[in-house]
Amino acid sequence: MTHPFHARLERLEQLAHRMDTAIRIPVIGLRVGYDSVIGLIPGIGDVLTLAPSAFIIWEAKRMGTPAHLIGRMAANTGIDAAIGAIPLIGDLFDAGFKANRRNVAILRRHLEEKGAVPTGQPRYA
Repeated sequence: MTHPFHARLERLEQLAHRMDTAIRIPVIGLRVGYDSVIGLIPGIGDVLTLAPSAFIIWEAKRMGTPAHLIGRMAANTGIDAAIGAIPLIGDLFDAGFKANRRNVAILRRHLEEKGAVPTGQPRYA
């Protein structure tokens, strides 16, 4: 059985991994991504990280994700952006909330339920 969205979903999972968990901080073992690092740039860092987040949501919409799930994804991104904009506290929140990973997990569950991707653990879990 072919799964029409499998390759696209894997690319989005890779993007979410890079943005939220690509870097392991030694000693404490916390995983952060480029979202946390770029977010440290005053003024524009948090704005720059919205582009990959918006792309994930846009792709989910293109793959037929229902409006209520797109709304949840947008809320995750909005919460991440709003709290992430607060200096220091926002950066700490960003490291733990991982909105992109949450959003791709929502998309994966939806596509698995539709039978559009194989069920199972994503490679970047």
